Amino acid sequence: QVHVVESGGGLVQAGGSLRLSCAASGRRSISYSVGWFRQAPGKEREFVAVNSWTGNTYYADSVKGRFAISKDISTDNTKSTLYLQMNNLKPEDTAVYYCAATERAFYNGSFSRSQEYESWGQGTQVTVST
Repeated sequence: QVHVVESGGGLVQAGGSLRLSCAASGRRSISYSVGWFRQAPGKEREFVAVNSWTGNTYYADSVKGRFAISKDISTDNTKSTLYLQMNNLKPEDTAVYYCAATERAFYNGSFSRSQEYESWGQGTQVTVST
């Protein structure tokens, strides 16, 4: 099973930027996809973005054009770090952000469903002030 750990949350003013990191290990990096979800108080967990093991990247409409995923892979292919660069942050981006990994293949947009992911991090708080 893939083990993931997030870091990089914090407090930022609206219009500012933050970069979250997700360190993944436990499998060869080409065998799993890593996604980001977030959960605001009183709301359901929602999909933010994913980098699939096939190399495709998908974003939620609410973050498209503002958030970007990038990835570093260790030379032996056993560890990867996924970055979520968040620009032009808005107060509605305030949430706990979770990194998640899965070895399942995606189909019909299943990458946006939290149930498809097998491993979850502990979450990191992002707060955007007005």
